[in-house]
Amino acid sequence: MKNLKIATAQFETKSADKAYNLSVIERLTAEAAANGADIVSFHECSITGYSFARHLDKSQMLDIAEFVPDGPSVQKLIDIARKYDITVLAGLFEKDADNKLYKTQVCADKNGLVAKYHKLHPFINPHLTPGDQYVVFDLYGWKCSILICYDNNIIENVRAVKLLGADIVFMPHVTMCTPSTRPGAGFVDPKLWENRYADPTTLRQEFDGLKGRAWLMKWLPARAYDNAIYAVFSNPIGMDDDQLKNGCSMIVDPFGDIVAECRSFENEIVIATIVPEKLTDAGGYRYIKARRPELYGGIIAQPHQPEQKVVWMNT
Repeated sequence: MKNLKIATAQFETKSADKAYNLSVIERLTAEAAANGADIVSFHECSITGYSFARHLDKSQMLDIAEFVPDGPSVQKLIDIARKYDITVLAGLFEKDADNKLYKTQVCADKNGLVAKYHKLHPFINPHLTPGDQYVVFDLYGWKCSILICYDNNIIENVRAVKLLGADIVFMPHVTMCTPSTRPGAGFVDPKLWENRYADPTTLRQEFDGLKGRAWLMKWLPARAYDNAIYAVFSNPIGMDDDQLKNGCSMIVDPFGDIVAECRSFENEIVIATIVPEKLTDAGGYRYIKARRPELYGGIIAQPHQPEQKVVWMNT
């Protein structure tokens, strides 16, 4: 494996405005390519918008969703990848020939669709079908996977894709700044976003505190550290429907260290060079080799009825 330059992006999505969102994706992709990136990763539903979908019925969802890879948005994404000779990951709502709906992240390069992944734990709209498989694919000699937002909160998912060979896990999100039972959680007042240039300090305190980044730091570095992976986290900045999001898109290395992070209030990218040596130098590599699955394999795999509760969806 060779060293890779990966960009992660943040931008303010417009709900249901795919043409606008793709125009921002193209501009940031061009910037990433101009700065030598091999890959650029965008957030969950970066093509369609996300939180507005909680208000839609099935017919409205089918109207916003597209076929993959033959729909116009993925074809445009492939055109962008080809134009700038870079690999691009972005998200949208997908429909199939049976009118099933999925929350999908796609990976495209100049040759077409490389991979697609269906979110295993969707919740933003009741008509979404949960995914039923992991995906592992090759980029430039590196084994990669995708886990979308809530999927990363179930620690078994990250370990599973690692055991399937993934060294890079792309983690597109629309997260933080929502109510929860955890101390300090809650929405951030959109008025702070409107006033962000006059009073950046108050907004940054909200974004970096327990409503936002401080919560992320409780678990994201641990996912990378425990599994000896590069975690490529992407998250929107600004308003997503009526909810304010805090960006903080970042790349975390196998030591659990942040090697690049978006820290402005603007649409932007950051780039990190990832190196293969860290995959085996990191403690997680040794700990995975020391596992004794005969002790706990049956415990982890015992029958269980999934129950997914998202507190803020009921507020």
